[in-house]
Amino acid sequence: MRVSKAYIPTLKEAPADAEVISHKLLIRAGFVRKLTSGVYVYLPLAWRSLNKIAEIVREEMDRAGAQELHMPMVQPAELWQESGRWDVYGRELLRLKDRHDRDCCIGPTHEEVITDLIRGEVRSYRQLPLNLYQIQTKFRDEIRPRFGLMRGREFIMKDAYSFDSDDKGADASYWSMYEAYRRIFSRLALRFRAVEADSGAIGGSFSHEFMVLAETGEDTVASCTSCSFAANVERAPVVWRGEHCQQPCPPAELTATPGAHSVAQVCDFLGVQAQQLIKTIIFDVDGKAVAVLVRGDREVNPVKLKNLLDAEKLEIAAPELVRAWTRAPVGFAGPQGLHAAMRIYADLELRGGTDWIAGANENDTHVRHLDLMRDATITAFADLRVIAAADPCPLCGAGIELARGIEVGHVFKLGTKYSKALNAVVLDGHGKERHIVMGCYGIGVSRVLAACIEQNHDADGIVFPPPVAPYDAALLNLDAKNADMCAKAEELYDTLKAQGLDVLLDDREDRPGVKFKDADLIGLPIQLILGNKGYARGVIEAKDRRSGEKTELPLDGFVAAFATWREQVLQGWDGK
Repeated sequence: MRVSKAYIPTLKEAPADAEVISHKLLIRAGFVRKLTSGVYVYLPLAWRSLNKIAEIVREEMDRAGAQELHMPMVQPAELWQESGRWDVYGRELLRLKDRHDRDCCIGPTHEEVITDLIRGEVRSYRQLPLNLYQIQTKFRDEIRPRFGLMRGREFIMKDAYSFDSDDKGADASYWSMYEAYRRIFSRLALRFRAVEADSGAIGGSFSHEFMVLAETGEDTVASCTSCSFAANVERAPVVWRGEHCQQPCPPAELTATPGAHSVAQVCDFLGVQAQQLIKTIIFDVDGKAVAVLVRGDREVNPVKLKNLLDAEKLEIAAPELVRAWTRAPVGFAGPQGLHAAMRIYADLELRGGTDWIAGANENDTHVRHLDLMRDATITAFADLRVIAAADPCPLCGAGIELARGIEVGHVFKLGTKYSKALNAVVLDGHGKERHIVMGCYGIGVSRVLAACIEQNHDADGIVFPPPVAPYDAALLNLDAKNADMCAKAEELYDTLKAQGLDVLLDDREDRPGVKFKDADLIGLPIQLILGNKGYARGVIEAKDRRSGEKTELPLDGFVAAFATWREQVLQGWDGK
Protein backbone atom coordinates (compact mmCIF):
# COMPACT_ATOMS: atom_id res chain seq x y z
CA MET A 1 0.00 0.00 0.00
CA ARG A 2 1.21 3.47 -0.90
CA VAL A 3 0.72 6.13 1.74
CA SER A 4 -0.32 8.60 -0.97
CA LYS A 5 -3.33 6.36 -1.68
CA ALA A 6 -4.02 5.22 1.87
CA TYR A 7 -6.49 6.62 4.36
CA ILE A 8 -4.23 7.24 7.36
CA PRO A 9 -5.34 10.53 8.95
CA THR A 10 -2.58 11.09 11.52
CA LEU A 11 -2.83 13.93 14.02
CA LYS A 12 -0.21 15.97 15.85
CA GLU A 13 -2.27 16.10 19.06
CA ALA A 14 -4.69 13.72 20.74
CA PRO A 15 -8.21 14.91 21.58
CA ALA A 16 -8.75 16.22 25.09
CA ASP A 17 -11.02 13.32 26.11
CA ALA A 18 -8.39 10.67 25.34
CA GLU A 19 -7.18 9.47 28.76
CA VAL A 20 -4.89 6.47 28.33
CA ILE A 21 -1.97 6.09 25.94
CA SER A 22 -3.64 3.53 23.67
CA HIS A 23 -6.64 5.83 23.19
CA LYS A 24 -4.38 8.75 22.37
CA LEU A 25 -2.15 6.83 19.98
CA LEU A 26 -4.96 4.98 18.19
CA ILE A 27 -6.51 8.35 17.34
CA ARG A 28 -3.27 10.19 16.57
CA ALA A 29 -1.91 7.36 14.37
CA GLY A 30 -5.13 7.23 12.32
CA PHE A 31 -6.45 3.87 13.54
CA VAL A 32 -9.85 4.83 14.97
CA ARG A 33 -12.34 7.66 15.11
CA LYS A 34 -15.03 8.17 17.73
CA LEU A 35 -18.63 8.00 16.51
CA THR A 36 -20.36 8.45 19.86
CA SER A 37 -19.66 7.64 23.49
CA GLY A 38 -17.90 4.27 23.66
CA VAL A 39 -18.39 3.51 19.94
CA TYR A 40 -15.57 3.78 17.40
CA VAL A 41 -15.02 3.48 13.66
CA TYR A 42 -12.10 1.17 12.88
CA LEU A 43 -10.05 2.78 10.10
CA PRO A 44 -7.99 0.69 7.65
CA LEU A 45 -4.86 0.38 9.81
CA ALA A 46 -6.88 -0.80 12.80
CA TRP A 47 -8.89 -3.22 10.72
CA ARG A 48 -5.71 -4.83 9.37
CA SER A 49 -4.38 -5.33 12.90
CA LEU A 50 -7.73 -6.64 14.15
CA ASN A 51 -7.84 -9.14 11.31
CA LYS A 52 -4.35 -10.35 12.17
CA ILE A 53 -5.34 -10.83 15.79
CA ALA A 54 -8.53 -12.60 14.76
CA GLU A 55 -6.67 -14.92 12.41
CA ILE A 56 -4.32 -16.08 15.16
CA VAL A 57 -7.34 -16.64 17.39
CA ARG A 58 -9.04 -18.66 14.64
CA GLU A 59 -5.99 -20.80 13.99
CA GLU A 60 -5.60 -21.76 17.65
CA MET A 61 -9.31 -22.31 18.20
CA ASP A 62 -9.45 -24.58 15.16
CA ARG A 63 -6.29 -26.35 16.34
CA ALA A 64 -8.05 -27.05 19.66
CA GLY A 65 -11.00 -28.62 17.83
CA ALA A 66 -13.47 -25.72 18.02
CA GLN A 67 -15.71 -24.88 15.07
CA GLU A 68 -16.62 -21.39 13.95
CA LEU A 69 -20.19 -20.20 13.46
CA HIS A 70 -21.98 -16.86 13.59
CA MET A 71 -24.94 -16.00 15.81
CA PRO A 72 -27.38 -13.07 15.57
CA MET A 73 -26.58 -9.89 17.44
CA VAL A 74 -30.27 -9.17 18.18
CA GLN A 75 -31.65 -11.68 20.69
CA PRO A 76 -35.26 -12.30 21.82
CA ALA A 77 -36.11 -11.41 25.40
CA GLU A 78 -37.76 -14.81 25.91
CA LEU A 79 -34.38 -16.57 26.05
CA TRP A 80 -33.02 -14.13 28.64
CA GLN A 81 -36.21 -14.42 30.66
CA GLU A 82 -35.92 -18.20 30.54
CA SER A 83 -32.36 -18.07 31.87
CA GLY A 84 -33.37 -15.53 34.53
CA ARG A 85 -30.95 -12.85 33.33
CA TRP A 86 -33.41 -10.42 31.71
CA ASP A 87 -34.13 -8.71 35.04
CA VAL A 88 -30.78 -9.21 36.78
CA TYR A 89 -28.17 -8.48 34.09
CA GLY A 90 -28.46 -4.75 34.70
CA ARG A 91 -28.60 -1.62 32.61
CA GLU A 92 -25.64 -2.73 30.50
CA LEU A 93 -28.14 -4.87 28.60
CA LEU A 94 -29.42 -2.68 25.76
CA ARG A 95 -33.11 -3.51 25.45
CA LEU A 96 -35.32 -2.62 22.50
CA LYS A 97 -38.61 -3.53 20.85
CA ASP A 98 -39.13 -4.60 17.26
CA ARG A 99 -41.99 -3.40 15.03
CA HIS A 100 -44.29 -6.05 16.54
CA ASP A 101 -43.61 -4.68 20.03
CA ARG A 102 -41.62 -7.76 21.01
CA ASP A 103 -38.83 -7.26 23.55
CA CYS A 104 -35.29 -7.86 22.31
CA CYS A 105 -31.74 -7.01 23.30
CA ILE A 106 -28.43 -6.38 21.59
CA GLY A 107 -26.24 -9.30 22.61
CA PRO A 108 -23.53 -8.55 25.18
CA THR A 109 -22.82 -12.30 25.24
CA HIS A 110 -24.41 -15.43 23.75
CA GLU A 111 -24.89 -18.09 26.44
CA GLU A 112 -28.65 -18.16 25.96
CA VAL A 113 -28.54 -18.28 22.17
CA ILE A 114 -25.96 -21.05 21.95
CA THR A 115 -27.69 -23.13 24.63
CA ASP A 116 -31.00 -22.78 22.82
CA LEU A 117 -29.32 -23.92 19.61
CA ILE A 118 -27.78 -27.02 21.19
CA ARG A 119 -30.88 -28.07 23.12
CA GLY A 120 -32.79 -28.22 19.87
CA GLU A 121 -30.15 -30.22 18.00
CA VAL A 122 -28.12 -32.41 20.35
CA ARG A 123 -29.91 -35.40 21.89
CA SER A 124 -27.24 -37.98 22.77
CA TYR A 125 -23.96 -38.02 24.66
CA ARG A 126 -22.48 -39.51 21.50
CA GLN A 127 -22.82 -36.09 19.83
CA LEU A 128 -20.54 -34.54 22.47
CA PRO A 129 -18.12 -32.97 23.11
CA LEU A 130 -18.73 -29.86 21.03
CA ASN A 131 -16.97 -26.49 21.03
CA LEU A 132 -18.46 -23.70 18.94
CA TYR A 133 -17.09 -20.17 18.60
CA GLN A 134 -17.67 -16.91 16.80
CA ILE A 135 -15.88 -13.58 16.34
CA GLN A 136 -18.56 -10.93 16.47
CA THR A 137 -19.48 -7.40 17.53
CA LYS A 138 -20.99 -7.13 21.03
CA PHE A 139 -22.68 -4.25 22.79
CA ARG A 140 -22.74 -3.51 26.52
CA ASP A 141 -24.26 -0.20 27.56
CA GLU A 142 -21.49 0.80 29.97
CA ILE A 143 -22.53 3.52 32.40
CA ARG A 144 -19.22 5.31 31.86
CA PRO A 145 -17.38 4.14 28.76
CA ARG A 146 -13.77 5.26 28.88
CA PHE A 147 -10.22 4.57 27.75
CA GLY A 148 -11.10 4.19 24.06
CA LEU A 149 -11.14 0.54 22.99
CA MET A 150 -10.28 -0.58 26.52
CA ARG A 151 -13.81 -0.08 27.83
CA GLY A 152 -16.15 0.81 25.02
CA ARG A 153 -19.81 0.02 24.61
CA GLU A 154 -19.39 -1.69 21.24
CA PHE A 155 -16.48 -4.08 20.79
CA ILE A 156 -15.27 -7.13 18.88
CA MET A 157 -15.14 -10.35 20.83
CA LYS A 158 -14.38 -14.00 20.25
CA ASP A 159 -16.72 -16.11 22.35
CA ALA A 160 -16.65 -19.91 22.45
CA TYR A 161 -18.89 -22.41 24.21
CA SER A 162 -18.09 -26.02 25.03
CA PHE A 163 -20.62 -28.78 25.66
CA ASP A 164 -19.83 -32.04 27.43
CA SER A 165 -21.85 -34.89 28.86
CA ASP A 166 -20.08 -34.91 32.25
CA ASP A 167 -17.71 -32.93 34.48
CA LYS A 168 -14.65 -34.90 33.44
CA GLY A 169 -15.22 -33.99 29.82
CA ALA A 170 -15.97 -30.37 30.75
CA ASP A 171 -12.69 -30.15 32.64
CA ALA A 172 -10.81 -31.46 29.61
CA SER A 173 -12.52 -28.87 27.39
CA TYR A 174 -11.70 -26.12 29.87
CA TRP A 175 -7.99 -26.90 30.03
CA SER A 176 -7.83 -27.34 26.27
CA MET A 177 -9.11 -23.77 25.92
CA TYR A 178 -6.75 -22.59 28.65
CA GLU A 179 -3.78 -23.93 26.69
CA ALA A 180 -5.16 -22.51 23.44
CA TYR A 181 -5.30 -19.10 25.07
CA ARG A 182 -1.73 -19.39 26.25
CA ARG A 183 -0.68 -20.13 22.67
CA ILE A 184 -2.74 -17.22 21.31
CA PHE A 185 -1.25 -14.58 23.57
CA SER A 186 2.25 -16.00 23.17
CA ARG A 187 1.90 -15.81 19.39
CA LEU A 188 0.74 -12.20 19.72
CA ALA A 189 4.08 -11.46 21.48
CA LEU A 190 2.37 -10.07 24.58
CA ARG A 191 3.63 -10.25 28.17
CA PHE A 192 0.72 -11.84 30.01
CA ARG A 193 -0.29 -13.86 33.04
CA ALA A 194 -3.09 -16.39 33.43
CA VAL A 195 -4.67 -15.72 36.82
CA GLU A 196 -7.47 -17.21 38.91
CA ALA A 197 -10.53 -14.98 38.65
CA ASP A 198 -14.07 -14.44 39.82
CA SER A 199 -16.74 -15.62 37.40
CA GLY A 200 -18.93 -12.52 37.87
CA ALA A 201 -22.23 -12.16 36.04
CA ILE A 202 -21.43 -15.00 33.62
CA GLY A 203 -21.48 -17.50 36.48
CA GLY A 204 -19.75 -20.83 36.79
CA SER A 205 -17.64 -22.80 39.22
CA PHE A 206 -14.15 -21.52 38.39
CA SER A 207 -12.40 -19.33 35.87
CA HIS A 208 -9.11 -17.79 34.76
CA GLU A 209 -8.41 -14.38 33.33
CA PHE A 210 -5.60 -13.68 30.89
CA MET A 211 -3.99 -10.38 31.78
CA VAL A 212 -1.67 -8.32 29.59
CA LEU A 213 0.75 -6.72 32.03
CA ALA A 214 0.77 -2.92 31.74
CA GLU A 215 1.09 -0.09 34.24
CA THR A 216 -2.17 1.44 33.00
CA GLY A 217 -4.21 -1.71 33.59
CA GLU A 218 -7.52 -1.41 35.43
CA ASP A 219 -7.01 -4.71 37.27
CA THR A 220 -4.43 -5.77 39.82
CA VAL A 221 -2.75 -9.16 39.66
CA ALA A 222 -1.36 -10.82 42.78
CA SER A 223 1.34 -13.37 42.05
CA CYS A 224 3.77 -15.35 44.16
CA THR A 225 7.47 -14.57 44.03
CA SER A 226 8.25 -18.27 44.47
CA CYS A 227 5.50 -20.60 43.17
CA SER A 228 3.01 -20.54 40.27
CA PHE A 229 0.15 -18.86 42.18
CA ALA A 230 -1.42 -15.90 40.38
CA ALA A 231 -4.88 -14.40 40.80
CA ASN A 232 -6.86 -11.27 40.24
CA VAL A 233 -7.02 -9.44 43.58
CA GLU A 234 -10.81 -9.87 43.43
CA ARG A 235 -10.22 -13.61 43.74
CA ALA A 236 -6.92 -13.88 45.63
CA PRO A 237 -7.50 -15.47 49.05
CA VAL A 238 -5.85 -14.01 52.13
CA VAL A 239 -4.65 -16.74 54.47
CA TRP A 240 -4.76 -15.88 58.17
CA ARG A 241 -2.88 -18.36 60.36
CA GLY A 242 -3.08 -16.50 63.66
CA GLU A 243 -5.12 -17.12 66.81
CA HIS A 244 -7.68 -15.02 68.64
CA CYS A 245 -5.97 -12.47 70.85
CA GLN A 246 -6.25 -13.43 74.54
CA GLN A 247 -4.91 -10.18 75.97
CA PRO A 248 -7.31 -8.41 78.34
CA CYS A 249 -8.93 -5.27 76.99
CA PRO A 250 -9.97 -2.27 79.13
CA PRO A 251 -13.69 -1.42 79.20
CA ALA A 252 -14.98 0.27 76.09
CA GLU A 253 -15.36 4.04 76.35
CA LEU A 254 -16.78 6.75 74.10
CA THR A 255 -14.41 9.40 72.75
CA ALA A 256 -15.36 12.62 71.01
CA THR A 257 -13.88 12.89 67.49
CA PRO A 258 -15.46 16.02 66.03
CA GLY A 259 -15.29 16.14 62.24
CA ALA A 260 -13.12 12.98 62.00
CA HIS A 261 -14.91 11.01 59.30
CA SER A 262 -12.02 9.19 57.62
CA VAL A 263 -9.40 6.80 58.96
CA ALA A 264 -6.68 9.38 58.37
CA GLN A 265 -8.64 12.07 60.27
CA VAL A 266 -9.29 9.76 63.23
CA CYS A 267 -5.62 8.74 63.34
CA ASP A 268 -4.50 12.38 63.31
CA PHE A 269 -7.02 13.39 65.96
CA LEU A 270 -6.29 10.51 68.36
CA GLY A 271 -2.60 10.11 67.57
CA VAL A 272 -2.90 6.43 66.64
CA GLN A 273 -2.03 4.18 63.69
CA ALA A 274 -4.51 2.92 61.11
CA GLN A 275 -3.77 -0.66 62.22
CA GLN A 276 -5.48 0.14 65.54
CA LEU A 277 -8.78 1.05 63.86
CA ILE A 278 -11.69 -0.97 62.58
CA LYS A 279 -13.44 0.34 59.50
CA THR A 280 -17.15 -0.40 59.40
CA ILE A 281 -18.56 -0.30 55.90
CA ILE A 282 -22.33 -0.52 55.49
CA PHE A 283 -23.49 -2.35 52.35
CA ASP A 284 -26.89 -2.52 50.74
CA VAL A 285 -27.18 -6.23 49.93
CA ASP A 286 -30.34 -7.05 48.00
CA GLY A 287 -32.12 -4.27 49.91
CA LYS A 288 -30.89 -5.27 53.37
CA ALA A 289 -28.19 -3.70 55.53
CA VAL A 290 -24.95 -5.61 56.12
CA ALA A 291 -21.98 -4.27 58.11
CA VAL A 292 -18.47 -5.35 57.11
CA LEU A 293 -15.46 -4.86 59.37
CA VAL A 294 -11.83 -4.65 58.27
CA ARG A 295 -8.69 -3.20 59.81
CA GLY A 296 -8.23 0.50 59.25
CA ASP A 297 -5.43 0.08 56.73
CA ARG A 298 -7.27 -2.59 54.70
CA GLU A 299 -9.86 -2.49 51.93
CA VAL A 300 -13.06 -4.53 51.73
CA ASN A 301 -13.22 -6.89 48.76
CA PRO A 302 -16.81 -6.58 47.45
CA VAL A 303 -16.47 -9.65 45.24
CA LYS A 304 -15.59 -11.87 48.18
CA LEU A 305 -18.49 -10.41 50.16
CA LYS A 306 -20.94 -10.92 47.29
CA ASN A 307 -19.85 -14.52 46.89
CA LEU A 308 -20.04 -15.16 50.64
CA LEU A 309 -23.61 -13.84 50.81
CA ASP A 310 -24.63 -15.29 47.41
CA ALA A 311 -26.02 -11.84 46.65
CA GLU A 312 -27.48 -10.63 43.37
CA LYS A 313 -26.98 -6.91 44.07
CA LEU A 314 -24.40 -5.46 46.40
CA GLU A 315 -23.27 -1.86 46.74
CA ILE A 316 -22.01 0.52 49.40
CA ALA A 317 -25.05 2.02 51.10
CA ALA A 318 -26.02 5.58 50.25
CA PRO A 319 -25.39 8.17 53.02
CA GLU A 320 -29.09 8.47 53.84
CA LEU A 321 -29.34 4.70 54.29
CA VAL A 322 -26.24 4.65 56.50
CA ARG A 323 -27.80 7.27 58.74
CA ALA A 324 -31.11 5.39 58.85
CA TRP A 325 -29.46 2.08 59.66
CA THR A 326 -26.75 3.30 62.11
CA ARG A 327 -28.21 6.59 63.50
CA ALA A 328 -25.01 8.38 62.46
CA PRO A 329 -23.51 9.92 59.33
CA VAL A 330 -20.95 8.13 57.17
CA GLY A 331 -17.65 7.74 59.02
CA PHE A 332 -19.05 7.00 62.47
CA ALA A 333 -20.55 3.52 62.06
CA GLY A 334 -19.22 0.79 64.34
CA PRO A 335 -20.07 -2.77 65.41
CA GLN A 336 -21.05 -1.96 68.98
CA GLY A 337 -24.72 -1.14 69.34
CA LEU A 338 -25.78 -1.69 65.76
CA HIS A 339 -29.39 -2.71 65.22
CA ALA A 340 -29.83 -6.32 66.33
CA ALA A 341 -31.27 -7.32 62.97
CA MET A 342 -28.18 -6.13 61.06
CA ARG A 343 -25.73 -8.83 60.06
CA ILE A 344 -22.10 -8.05 60.89
CA TYR A 345 -19.28 -9.80 59.05
CA ALA A 346 -15.68 -9.31 60.17
CA ASP A 347 -12.49 -10.03 58.31
CA LEU A 348 -10.50 -12.99 59.67
CA GLU A 349 -7.57 -10.74 60.52
CA LEU A 350 -9.61 -9.03 63.24
CA ARG A 351 -9.58 -12.27 65.27
CA GLY A 352 -5.92 -11.63 65.94
CA GLY A 353 -6.34 -8.36 67.81
CA THR A 354 -8.28 -6.49 70.45
CA ASP A 355 -8.39 -3.03 72.01
CA TRP A 356 -9.71 -1.57 68.77
CA ILE A 357 -11.02 1.90 67.90
CA ALA A 358 -14.25 2.05 65.89
CA GLY A 359 -17.20 4.29 65.19
CA ALA A 360 -19.79 4.62 67.96
CA ASN A 361 -22.89 5.04 65.74
CA GLU A 362 -23.10 8.58 67.07
CA ASN A 363 -22.14 11.77 65.29
CA ASP A 364 -18.56 12.93 66.04
CA THR A 365 -17.95 9.94 68.35
CA HIS A 366 -15.77 6.82 68.34
CA VAL A 367 -15.30 3.91 70.75
CA ARG A 368 -11.93 3.11 72.28
CA HIS A 369 -10.91 -0.24 73.82
CA LEU A 370 -13.34 -2.22 71.68
CA ASP A 371 -13.21 -6.03 71.95
CA LEU A 372 -15.20 -7.64 69.15
CA MET A 373 -15.84 -10.87 71.04
CA ARG A 374 -17.04 -8.97 74.10
CA ASP A 375 -18.68 -5.85 72.74
CA ALA A 376 -20.25 -6.88 69.41
CA THR A 377 -22.31 -9.66 67.91
CA ILE A 378 -20.41 -10.93 64.90
CA THR A 379 -22.43 -12.99 62.42
CA ALA A 380 -19.30 -14.61 60.99
CA PHE A 381 -15.58 -14.10 60.44
CA ALA A 382 -14.45 -14.59 56.83
CA ASP A 383 -11.81 -13.60 54.29
CA LEU A 384 -13.26 -10.25 53.22
CA ARG A 385 -10.36 -8.02 52.31
CA VAL A 386 -8.15 -7.25 49.34
CA ILE A 387 -4.81 -9.04 49.40
CA ALA A 388 -1.76 -6.84 50.02
CA ALA A 389 1.88 -7.15 49.00
CA ALA A 390 2.86 -7.95 52.60
CA ASP A 391 0.53 -10.98 52.74
CA PRO A 392 1.89 -14.52 52.31
CA CYS A 393 1.16 -16.59 49.22
CA PRO A 394 -1.91 -18.75 49.98
CA LEU A 395 -0.19 -21.78 48.42
CA CYS A 396 3.40 -21.74 49.63
CA GLY A 397 3.65 -18.86 52.12
CA ALA A 398 6.27 -16.92 50.15
CA GLY A 399 5.94 -13.25 49.24
CA ILE A 400 3.24 -11.70 47.07
CA GLU A 401 3.88 -9.07 44.42
CA LEU A 402 1.24 -6.89 42.80
CA ALA A 403 1.18 -5.78 39.18
CA ARG A 404 -1.29 -3.96 36.99
CA GLY A 405 -2.96 -5.86 34.19
CA ILE A 406 -5.52 -5.54 31.39
CA GLU A 407 -7.97 -8.40 31.02
CA VAL A 408 -7.99 -9.58 27.41
CA GLY A 409 -9.35 -13.10 27.83
CA HIS A 410 -11.47 -15.07 30.27
CA VAL A 411 -12.26 -18.79 30.48
CA PHE A 412 -15.15 -20.06 32.59
CA LYS A 413 -16.35 -23.48 33.60
CA LEU A 414 -20.08 -22.78 33.59
CA GLY A 415 -21.23 -26.20 34.72
CA THR A 416 -25.00 -26.63 34.29
CA LYS A 417 -26.11 -23.07 35.08
CA TYR A 418 -27.53 -22.43 31.60
CA SER A 419 -28.32 -25.98 30.57
CA LYS A 420 -30.55 -26.36 33.64
CA ALA A 421 -32.22 -22.99 33.12
CA LEU A 422 -32.96 -23.78 29.45
CA ASN A 423 -33.30 -27.56 29.97
CA ALA A 424 -30.53 -28.58 27.58
CA VAL A 425 -30.18 -32.33 28.16
CA VAL A 426 -28.73 -35.41 26.48
CA LEU A 427 -29.34 -39.10 27.01
CA ASP A 428 -26.38 -40.85 28.65
CA GLY A 429 -25.23 -44.41 27.95
CA HIS A 430 -28.03 -45.78 30.12
CA GLY A 431 -30.77 -43.78 28.43
CA LYS A 432 -31.05 -41.30 31.32
CA GLU A 433 -31.37 -37.56 30.73
CA ARG A 434 -28.46 -35.45 31.95
CA HIS A 435 -27.94 -31.72 31.75
CA ILE A 436 -25.10 -30.73 29.45
CA VAL A 437 -21.99 -29.38 31.23
CA MET A 438 -20.84 -26.15 29.62
CA GLY A 439 -17.82 -23.90 29.40
CA CYS A 440 -17.49 -20.33 28.10
CA TYR A 441 -14.36 -18.72 26.67
CA GLY A 442 -13.98 -15.08 25.61
CA ILE A 443 -11.27 -12.93 24.05
CA GLY A 444 -11.72 -9.19 23.53
CA VAL A 445 -10.23 -8.88 20.06
CA SER A 446 -10.51 -5.09 19.91
CA ARG A 447 -9.33 -4.82 23.50
CA VAL A 448 -6.23 -6.89 22.61
CA LEU A 449 -5.27 -4.16 20.14
CA ALA A 450 -5.54 -1.48 22.82
CA ALA A 451 -3.73 -3.61 25.43
CA CYS A 452 -0.94 -4.31 22.96
CA ILE A 453 -0.35 -0.58 22.57
CA GLU A 454 -0.54 0.02 26.33
CA GLN A 455 2.28 -2.48 26.67
CA ASN A 456 4.26 -1.44 23.58
CA HIS A 457 4.83 2.25 23.02
CA ASP A 458 7.38 4.98 23.57
CA ALA A 459 7.50 8.77 23.47
CA ASP A 460 7.28 8.76 19.66
CA GLY A 461 4.31 6.46 19.20
CA ILE A 462 3.24 2.83 18.93
CA VAL A 463 5.80 0.01 18.89
CA PHE A 464 3.93 -2.89 17.34
CA PRO A 465 4.92 -6.52 17.87
CA PRO A 466 5.29 -8.05 14.39
CA PRO A 467 2.21 -10.34 14.68
CA VAL A 468 -0.12 -7.40 15.43
CA ALA A 469 1.34 -4.70 13.16
CA PRO A 470 -0.96 -3.67 10.29
CA TYR A 471 2.00 -3.91 7.90
CA ASP A 472 5.28 -5.77 8.24
CA ALA A 473 7.48 -2.85 7.24
CA ALA A 474 7.50 0.83 6.33
CA LEU A 475 9.51 1.83 3.26
CA LEU A 476 10.28 5.54 3.29
CA ASN A 477 11.33 7.28 0.07
CA LEU A 478 12.80 10.55 1.35
CA ASP A 479 12.89 12.20 -2.09
CA ALA A 480 9.72 11.39 -4.00
CA LYS A 481 10.57 14.06 -6.59
CA ASN A 482 13.72 12.20 -7.68
CA ALA A 483 12.89 9.82 -10.53
CA ASP A 484 15.82 7.49 -9.82
CA MET A 485 14.91 7.29 -6.13
CA CYS A 486 11.28 6.59 -6.98
CA ALA A 487 12.30 3.81 -9.37
CA LYS A 488 14.51 2.20 -6.72
CA ALA A 489 11.77 2.54 -4.07
CA GLU A 490 9.29 0.83 -6.42
CA GLU A 491 11.83 -1.93 -7.11
CA LEU A 492 12.35 -2.51 -3.38
CA TYR A 493 8.59 -2.38 -2.80
CA ASP A 494 8.03 -5.13 -5.38
CA THR A 495 10.93 -7.17 -4.01
CA LEU A 496 9.58 -7.10 -0.46
CA LYS A 497 6.07 -8.01 -1.62
CA ALA A 498 7.50 -10.91 -3.59
CA GLN A 499 8.94 -12.18 -0.31
CA GLY A 500 5.44 -12.25 1.14
CA LEU A 501 5.68 -9.05 3.20
CA ASP A 502 2.99 -6.41 3.60
CA VAL A 503 4.74 -3.10 3.01
CA LEU A 504 3.61 0.49 3.51
CA LEU A 505 5.47 2.65 1.00
CA ASP A 506 5.63 6.33 1.95
CA ASP A 507 5.73 7.91 -1.50
CA ARG A 508 4.39 11.31 -0.45
CA GLU A 509 6.11 14.49 -1.56
CA ASP A 510 6.54 15.59 2.04
CA ARG A 511 9.55 16.57 4.08
CA PRO A 512 11.61 13.68 5.55
CA GLY A 513 10.75 14.86 9.07
CA VAL A 514 7.04 14.34 8.43
CA LYS A 515 7.67 10.83 7.18
CA PHE A 516 9.91 9.96 10.14
CA LYS A 517 7.32 11.17 12.63
CA ASP A 518 4.45 9.32 10.98
CA ALA A 519 6.48 6.13 10.69
CA ASP A 520 7.36 6.21 14.38
CA LEU A 521 3.80 7.14 15.35
CA ILE A 522 2.25 4.24 13.40
CA GLY A 523 4.87 1.94 14.86
CA LEU A 524 5.53 -0.74 12.25
CA PRO A 525 8.33 -2.98 13.56
CA ILE A 526 10.68 -2.36 10.62
CA GLN A 527 11.54 0.86 8.81
CA LEU A 528 13.55 0.94 5.58
CA ILE A 529 14.76 4.47 4.78
CA LEU A 530 15.89 5.31 1.27
CA GLY A 531 17.70 8.66 1.28
CA ASN A 532 19.80 10.49 -1.28
CA LYS A 533 23.12 10.07 0.53
CA GLY A 534 22.60 6.37 1.15
CA TYR A 535 21.37 5.79 -2.38
CA ALA A 536 24.48 7.46 -3.74
CA ARG A 537 26.61 5.05 -1.66
CA GLY A 538 24.51 2.04 -2.63
CA VAL A 539 22.92 1.44 0.80
CA ILE A 540 19.55 1.72 2.49
CA GLU A 541 19.09 2.41 6.19
CA ALA A 542 17.17 -0.21 8.22
CA LYS A 543 15.69 0.73 11.62
CA ASP A 544 14.40 -1.58 14.31
CA ARG A 545 11.44 0.43 15.67
CA ARG A 546 11.54 -1.31 19.03
CA SER A 547 15.22 -0.75 19.90
CA GLY A 548 15.77 2.29 17.68
CA GLU A 549 18.95 0.67 16.37
CA LYS A 550 19.87 1.45 12.75
CA THR A 551 22.02 -0.39 10.28
CA GLU A 552 22.90 -0.03 6.61
CA LEU A 553 21.99 -2.74 4.12
CA PRO A 554 23.51 -2.92 0.61
CA LEU A 555 21.17 -2.26 -2.27
CA ASP A 556 23.20 -4.76 -4.29
CA GLY A 557 22.41 -8.05 -2.54
CA PHE A 558 19.58 -6.48 -0.59
CA VAL A 559 17.40 -9.60 -0.38
CA ALA A 560 19.89 -11.75 1.52
CA ALA A 561 21.11 -8.91 3.76
CA PHE A 562 17.57 -7.86 4.64
CA ALA A 563 16.50 -11.43 5.41
CA THR A 564 19.38 -11.87 7.87
CA TRP A 565 18.76 -8.52 9.57
CA ARG A 566 14.97 -9.04 9.76
CA GLU A 567 15.45 -12.42 11.38
CA GLN A 568 17.44 -10.73 14.16
CA VAL A 569 14.66 -8.20 14.67
CA LEU A 570 12.02 -10.92 14.92
CA GLN A 571 14.15 -12.92 17.36
CA GLY A 572 14.22 -9.87 19.61
CA TRP A 573 10.44 -10.13 19.92
CA ASP A 574 10.59 -13.89 20.43
CA GLY A 575 12.81 -13.28 23.45
CA LYS A 576 10.27 -10.92 24.95
